[in-house]
Amino acid sequence: MANPKLLGLELSEAETMGADSAQFEELLLQASKELQQAQTTRPESTQIQPQPGFCIKTNSSEGKVFINICHSLSIPPPADVTEEELLQMLEEDQAGFRIPMSLGEPHAELDARGQGCTAYDVAVNSDFYRRMQNSDFLRELVITIAREGLEDKYNLQLNPEWRMMKNRPFMGSISQQNIRSQQRPRIQELGDLYTPAPGRAESGPEKPHLNLWLEAPDLLLAEIDLPKLDGALGLSLEIGENRLVMGGPQQLYHLDAYIPLQINSDESKAAFHRKRKQLMVAMPLLPVPS
Repeated sequence: MANPKLLGLELSEAETMGADSAQFEELLLQASKELQQAQTTRPESTQIQPQPGFCIKTNSSEGKVFINICHSLSIPPPADVTEEELLQMLEEDQAGFRIPMSLGEPHAELDARGQGCTAYDVAVNSDFYRRMQNSDFLRELVITIAREGLEDKYNLQLNPEWRMMKNRPFMGSISQQNIRSQQRPRIQELGDLYTPAPGRAESGPEKPHLNLWLEAPDLLLAEIDLPKLDGALGLSLEIGENRLVMGGPQQLYHLDAYIPLQINSDESKAAFHRKRKQLMVAMPLLPVPS
């Protein structure tokens, strides 16, 4: 049954599912079982002690803000791509590149003049940090992603202008952080498994890129890239127990994805991320009958 709060489009007739779909269903269910086993046999998080790197200074409406860029070998590195490949991905507005990082809690500190300020610790992989030291491009990219991540996580508005502290690798003290004991399993993207329905015109709505993963054994998350939109106005979304259907304004986009898991559509939520131009969907999963 669809969630009335998200209802926007009626489900189209079921697409013919081939061998790829069956493979994906098996992969997804296996990942879910592995996550459930990991949750009962391993701690969900582990403590790390990031090492200092460099510190930048910026500000918010509440005063001065310092961001300590740290590093740890316990944090997974990003995909190994060249700067040229990464630049091309960014220019083409591809959202597939991720830099894993741990965003620490805010801590109150005193600056050199004895005035109150707020500091945040952001940790990346140590090997990637060493590579970043020799690249202004990577360093500025990490700072931008860290700033946007802190804004999202703590509902901040940070000044995009910043200054690097020359003789101060960190502000205050760098605290231990909790990170996932095991990197969340990325699930094969649904966009690679579906073909347009027969008879659909090539000039019809564009099928957006869909990224899907299990955040926890009972929570499925989705990111839908919508680079032509600036907001959620005109978007329609329907979530059934194993289906996600989205339509864009003026027929710009259409997505009809079968998801081989039982979704709790009543508790599902969606939000449009204006900076990333993405529709983000959180879908709790129903318990699997034993």
